[in-house]
Amino acid sequence: MRRWRHKMYSDNSTIQLKVAIILSLFAVRASGQDAASFPEVFSRMQPYAGVHNAGVDTSTLKGKVMCGYQGWFAAEGDGSGRGWTHYAGRHNVLKPGVCTIDLWPDMSEMDADEKYPTSFKHKDGSTAYLFSPYRRKTVLRHFLWMKKYGIDGVFLQRFGSSLKNAKSSNHRNVVTANVQAGANQYGRTWAIMYDLSGLQPGDIEKVVIEDWKRLVDRMKVVEDKAYLHHEGKPLVAVWGVGFNDGRGYSLDECEKLVRFLKGDQRYGGNAVMLGVPTGWRSLSRDSVKDDKLHDIIRQADIVSPWTVGRYNSPEGARSHARSYIEPDIEWTKKRELDYLPVVFPGFSWQNLKKSHGEDKKLGQIPRMKGEFFWSQALAFKQAGAEMLYVAMFDEIDEGTAIFKCSNNPPVGESRFLTYDGLPSDHYLWLTGRIGELVRSKSPVIEKMPVREIEE
Repeated sequence: MRRWRHKMYSDNSTIQLKVAIILSLFAVRASGQDAASFPEVFSRMQPYAGVHNAGVDTSTLKGKVMCGYQGWFAAEGDGSGRGWTHYAGRHNVLKPGVCTIDLWPDMSEMDADEKYPTSFKHKDGSTAYLFSPYRRKTVLRHFLWMKKYGIDGVFLQRFGSSLKNAKSSNHRNVVTANVQAGANQYGRTWAIMYDLSGLQPGDIEKVVIEDWKRLVDRMKVVEDKAYLHHEGKPLVAVWGVGFNDGRGYSLDECEKLVRFLKGDQRYGGNAVMLGVPTGWRSLSRDSVKDDKLHDIIRQADIVSPWTVGRYNSPEGARSHARSYIEPDIEWTKKRELDYLPVVFPGFSWQNLKKSHGEDKKLGQIPRMKGEFFWSQALAFKQAGAEMLYVAMFDEIDEGTAIFKCSNNPPVGESRFLTYDGLPSDHYLWLTGRIGELVRSKSPVIEKMPVREIEE
């Protein structure tokens, strides 16, 4: 249910999240708690046994630009049995006027067996197709793009609430195996990021901790040569610690998870990254006002505050760097912690909000053809950032995707953003340049790089 996480882009989001949690729980009930089939789902979790090609350094997060990889989409006919999950509106309906995405993926490179037909039509009357990460071939293609454009890898989102249902749990496992294959084949790196959004009291222990045990025992993820390490330890990210939006789980449960991931005799020994609110340091804005949050953070290894929607212009990004990033880095350095800021290319959720009866502007935070994206990376680098997290690789529900999206989306009742006539790989290319910026030891060039387009 990661989309609800992105709704927290304003500081006054409690009501939005509570409604979202209710809807997400209803969706789980509607799909059925098929507990009897879980052993079969678990039995299909196997270690990666394919080829490994060396590439990026998997020993550290420092110097890297990592993308979030949702991998949550499903398509009718992809074999997952989940219909049009994360494309469709309520009741899994996908048709003109009813969808949840604001960007349409560029399907021009996809083979016929990667394309799933919809009832949407392009301007010339041709059928508009969508993809599914349940299809390994497509995920491999995504990792090929990462290699081509110099993107280090991904944090694979693993939504705790999706692990409570057999079909969605199986979907997450298949996508995980696909990501493993992509990272290994194309010399990229990856790590698990647990998203706690929507979990209820007791779920962290019953769902998340038990899931990590299965990932270690059955899929042997920390033995994967492509799995990302930090300071000599496998890296596990936990997103959603300390937000003040009425979450069902407690800080005590979060602390127990951190201690388990770090200290358990069999399943511990990991480096832990925490996804926290923007106001974590001062316990203000979107953060709980509880000193225990600082106690938990001090037990972790990396702090990553969520910033999507906290500013909406290059000037706002620079102000955020001065007011938050610089003092955040000073705080973490004093406590020998590392710091991973979040950058995003833009924001839009008109169709998603429309599916819930709300009206929002298309392109709510404009991309400015990459200037907004670049301004954040530059300001955060100048503030002392040594690594960055890009939200997100494939998030088209809320318009933060950097992968290839179409300048020729379907026409009709649903409206879509484009990349403003820029090549569909523009943001992949720019993310690669941001990686060079982060790793550069030379004086930074403030102006966004201009791409020479090959004829």
